[in-house]
Amino acid sequence: MTQAHAEGATGAHPALSAAARGWLFFRRWLANPLEMGSIVPSSPVLGRKIAEAVRTGPPGPILELGAGTGAITRALLDGGIAPSRLTVIEIVPEMAEVLRQSFPGVTVICGDAWQLSDILDPALPGTIGSVVCGIPLVLLPREKQASLIAAIEAVAPGRGFLHYTYCVTSPLPIHAHRLEGRRIAWTPLNIPPASVWHYRRIGP
Repeated sequence: MTQAHAEGATGAHPALSAAARGWLFFRRWLANPLEMGSIVPSSPVLGRKIAEAVRTGPPGPILELGAGTGAITRALLDGGIAPSRLTVIEIVPEMAEVLRQSFPGVTVICGDAWQLSDILDPALPGTIGSVVCGIPLVLLPREKQASLIAAIEAVAPGRGFLHYTYCVTSPLPIHAHRLEGRRIAWTPLNIPPASVWHYRRIGP
């Protein structure tokens, strides 16, 4: 497991250009396609859909899992989410450093999303308003999916989570995980076309 490292972005280093972030994303995709899910970062159109869902959702801190090079992070900030509300989790150290440089005021944690209870600020669990998950869950074994759902529920009980995906249908087996799930947005302009789902646990 990657050692967790939390740090509020300070803006001490200049942010990488969009081209540099895109190149970093592509290199990470070449290294591990299953980890990245898509060959290109999420589009601004998809980001606006997610930001709208977060903005109209419950109040409180926002948790983003699998932030990558920050396409959705940028969309959340551009959509009116204050940097101080946003905590992002990224397991790849190189990408976590890009996030720190690019988004002053956002709390960046380099660590494992399956260990949320261990890596988050102890004051955060129970106060979270929305969770945004960019980890490609459809590619994971069902047991791995279930453990991430449990990790999210432990720190944001009853909130569920938003998940963006390139699947035509639900990327998670809803009944197997005892979830309530609905697609709340779809954008054919993303490459590839993407959906935003909201899932919430309905059973023990």
